[in-house]
Amino acid sequence: MKKIAIGAAALVLSTITLVTSASAMIVCNREGECWHVRGHRYEYRPEFGLVVHPDSWRWRAHERFVWREHEGRGYWRNGVWVEF
Repeated sequence: MKKIAIGAAALVLSTITLVTSASAMIVCNREGECWHVRGHRYEYRPEFGLVVHPDSWRWRAHERFVWREHEGRGYWRNGVWVEF
């Protein structure tokens, strides 16, 4: 019985981790500004020029990006947060 309880607990924890990681992503624009988006997956229009990456994504050493975090819904454009 103890093994079943441990197995069930492990299954629940792995499911929670899967759901949590699936709800986060990284978005970057053409200017190299990147930010985290958590919760809802937003529909960014193609004209925004954004690339959506999984939360585990990291840029390479030769690439030039900068982190810019912001609350709310929107995107960075030329260093300015644009809300929608």
